[in-house]
Amino acid sequence: MFNLNEEEIKKHNAIHTTREIHQQPEVWRALMMDFFKTQETFKDFLTSIYEKHDSVRVIMSGAGTSAFIGDTLVPALAKQQQEKVQFESIPTTDIVSNPTEYLHKHTPTILVSFARSGNSPESVATVQLGKELIDDFYQVVITCNKDGQLVKNIAGDENSITLLTPAEANDQSLAMTSSFSTMILAAYALFTAPSVTENVSTHLIKNATYFIDELGDLVDDILTFDFERIVYLGSGSLAQLSHEASLKMLELSGGKVVSLHESSLGFRHGPKSILNEQSVVVLFMSQDPYTRKYDMDILRELSKANNGMKMIVLSEREETELKELADWVIGVNVEEEKIDEDFHLALLYIIFAQVLAMKKSIQLGITPDNPSDGTINRVVQGVTIYDYNA
Repeated sequence: MFNLNEEEIKKHNAIHTTREIHQQPEVWRALMMDFFKTQETFKDFLTSIYEKHDSVRVIMSGAGTSAFIGDTLVPALAKQQQEKVQFESIPTTDIVSNPTEYLHKHTPTILVSFARSGNSPESVATVQLGKELIDDFYQVVITCNKDGQLVKNIAGDENSITLLTPAEANDQSLAMTSSFSTMILAAYALFTAPSVTENVSTHLIKNATYFIDELGDLVDDILTFDFERIVYLGSGSLAQLSHEASLKMLELSGGKVVSLHESSLGFRHGPKSILNEQSVVVLFMSQDPYTRKYDMDILRELSKANNGMKMIVLSEREETELKELADWVIGVNVEEEKIDEDFHLALLYIIFAQVLAMKKSIQLGITPDNPSDGTINRVVQGVTIYDYNA
């Protein structure tokens, strides 16, 4: 996998990480097959809440990578302008420390908890705070672990449902990869209107399968440039995705690669000062014609820089103008059918970021499955949850 043989994968302690990145198309397929069989139950649950109230607030929540699921997803859902529904993304880490700033007593609320393990203390505490502070409180738990505390806590609760991913998505490596992409796809399938069609999911899975098989050579070529800094850029939902992409490099490099994320427009407002001769910039190109103008502007500007940095552009297709401006251009759609939605591109773009981070980790002599010296853990440690007195 990714130009690594079995012996190399074992030697570098990358068994879980390589498998979990590589398995994503198959896990998505299993998820969607299960979802299409049971979606009426989930949709009926949501419809019953929408019909009961004049308006409903849907809070997407999690910590770290799980929080970035909501950040990336909310722009895609919000632009659908679903009647009576307001989508927001608020990390559990913000809610727990400042509950009254985010939880509104008289606003009917569905809390969507994203959780690989379902045992993070902030996630469990956020649910408890929601129950205490909100009069009409509902839950959707989207998790990779059927035995997690979040699932156990809603057993028998008619105001709550669990959407469980395939067990394979419960990543065993430190960094979340297939758990991220599978949970975000599950939430999109649940909340999007109209529902995700079999055609859309089939198209994504075909592209992801091909893309993963091609990434070994692409990433190896990029790694001939020995970068020490990386910046991920994008606009809208892809700007939010850049946060997760940046975190993957930071986690898997054990902090040895300075990793930054920003919007295409926001990059000029200070963060651009990070660039030097050992920097690489990755631009997640939008498919929206208007938004794309701003992505192209920053690409043109950076391509003129004479500081030794390199540019990588991910786009729906490889295009002549992009090739003229960037050092590497990676098209993610090999099918004839066009990908119009940035959210669909996000699911393919993130795979590149995962593979680049994993192979950079190996290049640095770090073990991808456990790149930390104990500074961070698979399930966060050291968190004290204090009693809240309203």
